[in-house]
Amino acid sequence: MIKIDFPCHSYRIKNERGKELIFDECRKQWFQLTPEEWVRQNFLQYLIYTKHYPPSLIAVEREISVGDLKKRCDIVVFKNSKPWMIVECKEMKAALNEAVIKQILNYNISLRVSYLVITNGTSTFALMLEGEKFTWIDELPVF
Repeated sequence: MIKIDFPCHSYRIKNERGKELIFDECRKQWFQLTPEEWVRQNFLQYLIYTKHYPPSLIAVEREISVGDLKKRCDIVVFKNSKPWMIVECKEMKAALNEAVIKQILNYNISLRVSYLVITNGTSTFALMLEGEKFTWIDELPVF
């Protein structure tokens, strides 16, 4: 498991028509503040402010094709103009189990990244691709 120290951040949150919204700085839009969105926004701040990943190279809710299906990756980090890392975010009470690992592995069929990350904000796990083999890692890579 990877220890994540989330940075303090002043999130822009508002209420509109009875719904709580949060401003996504990467997408430059307001989104409903669901438990999963809260984890996604915190993890984005960690990548940008703690790990110093360039925000311009991070895609949020990126649509991909998995066979005939259209899916959305929570976070895709690009390096050298190619997808480099996928992050799958789940709400805090969601288990990070085999189904979540299968989900991100399926996303990687089309993206072929070097790093796969799953997080629920409390627990974070990551795999690094070495050749054709994945290895669990205990820290996210430096960009």
